[in-house]
Amino acid sequence: MELFIFTRFHARQGKERALETALHEVVIASREEAGCLRIHGFRSIRDRQVFYIHSCWKDESAFERHAGLPHTVRFIARAQPLLDHALEAERCEMMVCMPV
Repeated sequence: MELFIFTRFHARQGKERALETALHEVVIASREEAGCLRIHGFRSIRDRQVFYIHSCWKDESAFERHAGLPHTVRFIARAQPLLDHALEAERCEMMVCMPV
């Protein structure tokens, strides 16, 4: 079953550009992974300190592999000091919405 990941990032004041660069690099590298079906980075238009990654993985084991790869480990180490909160990724499954 496909696994969807939603991650929110709130940059420390003045660290927005560094976080944007780090996000760009990890998204590009992650797209090359066999288990990555799609991944995109986003920046809020209302709060320029807020960024998101939305990704879709073949399954949970593909995401687990991703989490241990060097580019992901480097990204986490690089991003954590740029954030004003603890990093948290939400693992989700798609809901089937039927018409009422």
